Amino acid sequence: MTRFGLSVAVSALAFGAGAAQADYTLHILHINDFHSRIEAINKYDATCDSETLAKNECFGGIARLATAIGDLRDRLKSEGQNVIVLDAGDQYQGSLFYTTYKGRDTVEFMNAIGFDAMAVGNHEFDDGPTGLQILADGARFPVISGNLDLSQSPELRGKVGDKLILEIGGQKIGIVSALAMDTPETASPGDKVIFQDDLESVRADVAELTEAGVSKIIALTHEGYRRDQEIVAAVEGLDALIGGHSHTLLGGMEGAEGPYPTLVKDPGGKDVPIATAYAYGKYLGHLTLTFDEDGQVTKAEGQPILLDSSIPENEAIAARVKEMAAPIEALKQKLVAETSAPIDGSRETCRQKECEMGVVVADAMLARVKDQGVSIAIANGGGLRASIDAGPVTMGEVLSVLPFQNTLSTFQLKGEDIVTALENGASQYDDKAGRFAQVAGLKYTVDPKAETGKRISDVQVRDGQGWKPIDPAATYGVVSNNYMRAGGDGYKIFATNATAAYDFGPDLADVLAEYLIKVGPGFAPKLDGRITVK
Repeated sequence: MTRFGLSVAVSALAFGAGAAQADYTLHILHINDFHSRIEAINKYDATCDSETLAKNECFGGIARLATAIGDLRDRLKSEGQNVIVLDAGDQYQGSLFYTTYKGRDTVEFMNAIGFDAMAVGNHEFDDGPTGLQILADGARFPVISGNLDLSQSPELRGKVGDKLILEIGGQKIGIVSALAMDTPETASPGDKVIFQDDLESVRADVAELTEAGVSKIIALTHEGYRRDQEIVAAVEGLDALIGGHSHTLLGGMEGAEGPYPTLVKDPGGKDVPIATAYAYGKYLGHLTLTFDEDGQVTKAEGQPILLDSSIPENEAIAARVKEMAAPIEALKQKLVAETSAPIDGSRETCRQKECEMGVVVADAMLARVKDQGVSIAIANGGGLRASIDAGPVTMGEVLSVLPFQNTLSTFQLKGEDIVTALENGASQYDDKAGRFAQVAGLKYTVDPKAETGKRISDVQVRDGQGWKPIDPAATYGVVSNNYMRAGGDGYKIFATNATAAYDFGPDLADVLAEYLIKVGPGFAPKLDGRITVK
């Protein structure tokens, strides 16, 4: 098997014992949740440093992704195969490239690679509708999201489609799409972007395409692995679903959450394959669908391709990346601290339990305002976007952890409202939602199996060197970030009940950098039991 040869599926799936001879095969190359990892990443999903690059221990990067897609697509087409290249959303946010270029780099590189379609991700709204407008205006391919009503948005009206039909190898391929319904809580789409029910939207778009004679329909969603399975189970007429949002790894490798593809039965009892490819450009998904002459899928097979150093970078794109990196290189390489051990900021830990990065960031926030009568820090686990390895720490690494340019926010809040906030943090536990609360000056227990809204218990606040139960009627000084304070990630209680709020403190990245400097080069993260999971 060549490096980009057809992968033998971990779950090579034949649909029905006596399937008719196939007359059409479609290769779907796909990525999701790239998160501005324009440069190659290390094993912690942060930007590679020169030492790691020299050891050939880096993954991904837009130049390597360009080679992987280009070579595989060219080879398949030369063999007479049918190929489409899809992105399931969240190109934006996660590195200094996004901070600097705000999507203009995304447009340039995606056009150069030649994507066929992209679903809108929630982070495409991080800078409001105007942020997505840059992508929608510049892309030479359709950008779609079926459950968005953009008729009231002057920036996006008529620029983002709901569905599309691609003509591939003489066959019509319909693509429908949907974006997570909680995007107004996780990003900033504004009140002119109206979210419609995702299931109803997908169902209606599938019906419309079917009535138009399209027999091959793929959903391209930014909803998450769990919701994708619910969509397939509720909507009849899909032939496959390519998803994103949850950064889910599928396949036969260690750490995978399920098979690639994952089969889910639709309402009519038909098996529908679901595929997603982790995040950050570390893998290129390759799903191969075989259709019979009636347009029914008879086989679905594939496996994500690991984009390691064995795959060369596209020279032209690598040169352009280097050129665009020059203005931000000085900031990125600035040494700010040193640690004696890695700091784990992985999605798997920080969204479901106490994690090292959550401890460090929450402690840093609290230390910054400890002289202001503030005793509790609450940070959203989803705001922590990378780990930091041991040794010298650059500002680029810090900004990879905290890329959102959120500022420190302080306010007063009653104890009962703090408990409500913690309940919100645990309300989407099974989905590993970013709202999970990392804390300082506070201890709590979470029971994921309990009813939503009743998962938090044993909440305690710091009392000198000890702890005491939180007083529901007492008022506490709290530090968080301006995004959460405004109600982001479901923390509406902060927006409605906080008093004496000040949302314009220093950037969280600067707060973390200064804290790491203060604790010194021998610093090692330590979990201390501030969050207990039953």
